[in-house]
Amino acid sequence: MWRPWGDSKKGRFQRAAGVNVAGNAAKILVEGAAGLAFGSVALLADAAHSVADLVASAVVLVWGGSRYDAADESHPHGHQRIEPLTALFVGATIFLLGLLLFRESVVSLLGPHDVAASPILVGALLFAMADMYLLYWYTERVNARLGSTALSALATDCLNDIYTTVAALVGVFGVLLGFPVLDPVAGGLVSLLVMYQGVEIGRENVTYLVGAAPPPGDRKRVTAALREHPAVEGIHDLTVYYDGTDLEVEVHVEVDGSMTLREAHDLETELIMSLRALDDVGDVHVHLDPSGLGEWKDADDRTEFGG
Repeated sequence: MWRPWGDSKKGRFQRAAGVNVAGNAAKILVEGAAGLAFGSVALLADAAHSVADLVASAVVLVWGGSRYDAADESHPHGHQRIEPLTALFVGATIFLLGLLLFRESVVSLLGPHDVAASPILVGALLFAMADMYLLYWYTERVNARLGSTALSALATDCLNDIYTTVAALVGVFGVLLGFPVLDPVAGGLVSLLVMYQGVEIGRENVTYLVGAAPPPGDRKRVTAALREHPAVEGIHDLTVYYDGTDLEVEVHVEVDGSMTLREAHDLETELIMSLRALDDVGDVHVHLDPSGLGEWKDADDRTEFGG
């Protein structure tokens, strides 16, 4: 069966992003029309939230797929930093819109509450919840094999949309029960959740962009993989850090100083390939040192077997 973006990793990524664009557009149309027709701030806030989602998913669709492009002269280390940069844009857009929605909710709370009660409002919100759940399920299913932070941000946004829609639903039920003040209150709660979501997405992806160190478990994985090779007598100056969403490794490995240059070359290749086979590891730089020379004996970050 023909697929518009193919079955490559980039194709699956772009297809998932495209489905997110369509799903958010459908939610905006349904909630926006109902909110305007009956004057519901909660529905308009939830629909406006999805405008940010629509923009974010469109950016991911157009830009994020570059993460899967091969290295070239202008990007010799590849394009993997583009993905967290895209996800950071998603987070910033979500936060700014949440801030604007919170302002509108406060203004509406202090002013008159002119909301027309209608079961259509409930129907629009139930549609939005079903739409977002299906979108979340599909995005997570695709991303289970891709491990994309940009798609993860979109999936998280879909899941949080369900929570914000529940808050909007409370406001609508308040209108139906004769308590219209609950509508702007629900809109305010939605806005706070939106801002929190934006901060969390941004915080995670800034870590990838600034080349921060990964959790200790990733460093231990690298150390264990090096120690498994029988020719390795010690390691020191090990550095593991994020290059985009990939891990980059730099390490000095101590080996028998009497081996030939060809043997050392083959060993270095084996070590590099074993590390690159680990999950999330990208570039690897291994420097071989003859053991026992004491060149790095006093290094503070020295790591040796049994140490």
